[in-house]
Amino acid sequence: MQITDIRVRVVQKESKMKAVVSVTFDDCFVVHDIKVIEGEKGLFIAMPSKKTPDGEYRDIAHPINGDMRKLLMDAILDSYQKELENAPQTEGNTETTF
Repeated sequence: MQITDIRVRVVQKESKMKAVVSVTFDDCFVVHDIKVIEGEKGLFIAMPSKKTPDGEYRDIAHPINGDMRKLLMDAILDSYQKELENAPQTEGNTETTF
């Protein structure tokens, strides 16, 4: 499975969430709403999730092994950094396709 497209929407508001990302695999399957979050140890990704009846959040799509998680996180964070370098500093959200 190959990542064939990453779309980054940078969040301009001051918050821990820095971007929302959509990733396309093999030009035929997309996962929306992956978040880029600023944590204590740096940037990381949070997979799309939903709130359960007991108040917990559970991922609705996620990698099932460490190698795929690293590949996905590295590709997303690389695209996010490129977006920051190339995007004009404007109000609101921006989107770039890589």
